[in-house]
Amino acid sequence: MPDDQRPYDIVLFGATGFTGALTAQYLAHNTDPGCRWALAGRNPAKLKAVAERIGRPDLPLLHADATDPASLAEIARQARVVATTVGPYVSHGEPLVAACAAAGTHYADITGEPEFVDLMFARHHEQARRTGAKLVHACGFDSIPHDLGAYFTVKHLPEGVPIEVDGFVRANGKPSGGTLHSALMAVSRSRQTAEAARARREVESRPTGRQARGSAGTLRYVGGWALPLPTLDPQIVGRSARALERYGPDFTYRHHIAVRRLPAALALAAGVGALVALAQIPPARSRLLGRITSGDGPTPEQRAAGWFKITFLGRGGGERVVTEVAGGDPGYDETAKMLAESALCLAFDDLPPVSGQVTTATAMGDALIDRLRRAGITFRVRSDSRK
Repeated sequence: MPDDQRPYDIVLFGATGFTGALTAQYLAHNTDPGCRWALAGRNPAKLKAVAERIGRPDLPLLHADATDPASLAEIARQARVVATTVGPYVSHGEPLVAACAAAGTHYADITGEPEFVDLMFARHHEQARRTGAKLVHACGFDSIPHDLGAYFTVKHLPEGVPIEVDGFVRANGKPSGGTLHSALMAVSRSRQTAEAARARREVESRPTGRQARGSAGTLRYVGGWALPLPTLDPQIVGRSARALERYGPDFTYRHHIAVRRLPAALALAAGVGALVALAQIPPARSRLLGRITSGDGPTPEQRAAGWFKITFLGRGGGERVVTEVAGGDPGYDETAKMLAESALCLAFDDLPPVSGQVTTATAMGDALIDRLRRAGITFRVRSDSRK
């Protein structure tokens, strides 16, 4: 069905969850009057309550259930873009990806799960490429600030030269139940994650004459302590670099979390290590998951106190640049903003003619940076050796 015959520009699936409701609220206050959008979920009463709470009782409410592929196929056929907050994605996400790939519908989510992203590439990239669908994962704090921050940094370095970028993340924010559930599931599935990565490598082509790497960094002292941060983010940055020649013939990205004092760094490393170890033991994992309900989240006051700053150090062609991406509460307010702006960008902006599973940098690039800047997220150059 041509886009102009589809009744909705954007359908938000999962609006009754914590981050989904924040995304709905953001859209309610930041869409043009001509934007045709709807909420989708399995509970009509809860959807109606969300619509009333955000001041849009007139919004269309669509039935969709993650366990009912036919309902997901129907919303994919009706929308130009489907944005989803329904996770953990490795458990609930594939039917919607499959539906969007088949219908030629652009798709955006906020997953931070490497296993899911790799499986979706292996299973649905080719069909999405044929139908023209852009499948864009990680459209929240995982991984927009890191992916677009590295992209922004590279654009301030010379072209056609080897480039190295180091990212250093500082943040303050309280995670929700959904995030903890996804994180615990991801670290408990190391074997499945490795298998998904292998399945992707078997079908993914690599550029010829160029190479690009993205990885967790190493423990180092840079005026404070930087620890390796083995999240999805460096993988996404590496994929953008492989897709875009602007990153140069030989690109390296290293991802860190920045901590000012060594005792705090050691405590953080020990805490993460303990959490990973406990997640491998089913009874312990069940107790951890039982301590917080998926859908719970921080209060407005806690979110108001949240913030993030990511510093990027880029080097290439004998030049050096330091950039920064910064914003408010990373996990929820800003993630909702990023997902909503990604959906609006996919629906309305003039974008590169790419399709299949693509990153935010390759799918939206400068257009999304412009949107996020207008929405209050900072992209700036802190220092530049060329000046």
